[in-house]
Amino acid sequence: MSLDADLIVDRRRMRRKLTFWRVVAVVVIVLAIGAVAAAVGRRSIVTGPYIARVTITGIIRDDEERVRALDRLADSSLAKAVIIHVDSPGGTTAGSEQLFDALARVRAKKPIAVVVDSMAASGAYITAISGDYIVAKQTSLVGSIGVLFEFPNFSDLLGKIGVKVESIKSTPLKAAPNGFEPTSPEARAAIQSVIMDSYAWFKGIVQDRRHMTDAQLAAVDDGRVFTGHQGLPLKLIDQIGDERTAKAWLEKDKKISAKLPVRDYELHSRLDDLPFLHAAAVALLDAAGFDGLARRFGALDVAALDRFNLDGLLALWQPPATN
Repeated sequence: MSLDADLIVDRRRMRRKLTFWRVVAVVVIVLAIGAVAAAVGRRSIVTGPYIARVTITGIIRDDEERVRALDRLADSSLAKAVIIHVDSPGGTTAGSEQLFDALARVRAKKPIAVVVDSMAASGAYITAISGDYIVAKQTSLVGSIGVLFEFPNFSDLLGKIGVKVESIKSTPLKAAPNGFEPTSPEARAAIQSVIMDSYAWFKGIVQDRRHMTDAQLAAVDDGRVFTGHQGLPLKLIDQIGDERTAKAWLEKDKKISAKLPVRDYELHSRLDDLPFLHAAAVALLDAAGFDGLARRFGALDVAALDRFNLDGLLALWQPPATN
C-alpha cells in the first residue's frame, strides 16, 4: 500500500515537472516570435531614398490595413518609385476595386512599375493595370477580364432526401438565388444584370489604362488568360522581363536612378501574416506536447481555406477542375 502511494506521488511530481517545462517551452517560443517581429520592425526603418517593392499575392479582398499602408507610401518623401510584384488569381471585385483606387493614389505622386510573377489574372490584372508600366515573364498568365457569381444549389439533393426549405419573402427576388430552390429566370436575369454592370466597369478601366481601341479590347475581354508572350502584342503588358527590366524603365522614362536600393514595403504587420501565424501555432502545439494536434493543424492548406471565404461578385480566375 505504501509502495502504491509513493508511486502515485512520484507520478504527480513528474506530471508537474512536465507541465512546467511545457509552459517554459511555450514562453520561449512566444519570446522568440516577439524578437523576430522586433527584428523585422528594425529592418523596416529607412533613412535614405529608395524604391519601394510592394508584393500582392493570394486572394484579393477588402483590406483597410493595406489601404492605410499604401496611403502612407504615397505620402513618403523617401520612396521615389514603386515596383509592384503581382502573383494572384484575383479575388472579389470590391476588394480589387479598393486596391486599384489605393494604388491610383500612389501613382498620382510617384511612378509605379508592375512585375507579373506567375499570374496577374482577373482582379489581380486590375492591380497590374493600376501601374504605369507592366512587365511579365514569357510564361506568366495575364488577363481573364471578366466577373462571375457562384452559388451552390442543393434543390435536387434536398428533393431526393425529402427536405424542403420554405421561405416567406417581401418580393420574389428577395434573397434570390438562395440555393434551396431552382433559380427562377427572373432571379437569373437580375444577377446577370449585376454581373454585366461590373463587367462593363472592368472593361472600361482596362481600355482606359491600357489605351486600347474598341477592337483591341474585344480581342481580350472574353475571360481568357494569356501568357506574357501572347499578351505583349495584345497590349495587356508592355515588356517581357523581370524586376531589373522594371528598374531600367524607371531610370529611362521616369529618371529614377537605378542605383537606388529596392526595399520591401510591408503592407501588413509581420505578425498579421497568416502563414507565419500558422507556422507559429504548429510550433507552439508541438512544444506543448500536443504533437498529434500539431500535425493535423500543420496539414491544413491555408490558401485553400482562404478561397472558401469569398462572398459577392468575384474577379477570380479558376483553372478548370480535373478528375
